[in-house]
Amino acid sequence: MEQLAFSLRGTTKQYPGFTFGPVELALPRGTVLGLVGANGAGKTTMIRLLLGLTPSDGGETMLLGCPAGTAETHELVGVVFDECPYPEVFTPRQIGKVLAGMYHLWQPERFQALLQRLELPENKAVKDFSRGMKMKLSIAAALSHQAQLLLLDEPTGGLDPLVREEILDLFREFMLEESHSILLSSHITSDLEKITDQVAFLHKGQLLMTAEKDRLLEEYGILKGRREQLAVLDQSLLTGLNTGSFGFEALVEDRRGFREAYPELTVDPPTLEEVMAFVVREAQHS
Repeated sequence: MEQLAFSLRGTTKQYPGFTFGPVELALPRGTVLGLVGANGAGKTTMIRLLLGLTPSDGGETMLLGCPAGTAETHELVGVVFDECPYPEVFTPRQIGKVLAGMYHLWQPERFQALLQRLELPENKAVKDFSRGMKMKLSIAAALSHQAQLLLLDEPTGGLDPLVREEILDLFREFMLEESHSILLSSHITSDLEKITDQVAFLHKGQLLMTAEKDRLLEEYGILKGRREQLAVLDQSLLTGLNTGSFGFEALVEDRRGFREAYPELTVDPPTLEEVMAFVVREAQHS
C-alpha cells in the first residue's frame, strides 16, 4: 500500500463567513506538492488542520500515519509559517538552545552549519533581521531536527529572487532522501514550477483541481482567437472562457490535440499562474 505523508478525507472547517472543504487530498511520500491559491483561499487553514492547531469540524485528517495533532508527529514535521515565530529579543544561538530542549532529534551541528551557509549571525537579535533573514532562520530550524515532512506556508513570499533560489536549493537537497515530502504553499507560481511534482488549486476553501505539474505544463494550453471563431468550436473543451470586444481566450486540456483539430487557432503553453486563473474563472462562473 502506498505510504502517505498526509491525507485529508472529507476534511471540513467552518468559520464565520468562510467554509473550508470538504477537501479530499493525499500526498504520497517522496513527493513535493504545491498548494496554490489567492490570499484567503484556505492555504494556511489547511496547514493548521494538518498540524492539529485547528480542530476540524468533520472528515479525517492524517499526518505521517497518525491523526493530526498527535505527539508522535511532533519530531517528524518541520513547519515554516510566513511569519517568524521566535521571540524578537532572542539570537539564533539562544533559539538553538531552546529548540534543543523541544526536539529529541535536534541536530546542533546541522543548525550551526545552516546558519553559516545562510549567512545568519549567531549572536544578533531576531528583531534586527530582515524578512529574508527571519525566513532563512525559520527554515534552518525546520531542517535541523530530522523532519520527514516539511509544511511550508509562503516561505519565499516577499523575498528577492536570489534568496528564493537559495531557499529552493535547500528544499531540493531535503528531497534527495526518498522518504521525505514537502507541502509548499505559495502564490509565487514560478517557484512552484521549479520544484513541485504535483499542484493543488484552492479557491475560497474548495479544492478545484489536483494534477501533476508536468502534465499541466506539457499538455494544457492557452487558446486565443477572434470572437467569430467561437461559433465553430466545441466549447465543452474550453475551461474559464473569457471573451472581450474583439477576441477570446480559454484553457484547453489537450494542447496538441486541439491544434490538430483547429490548426487555424493559436494554442500556447501555459504557466501555472495562467492555469490557476482559468480554473478559478471557471469555478466562479459555474
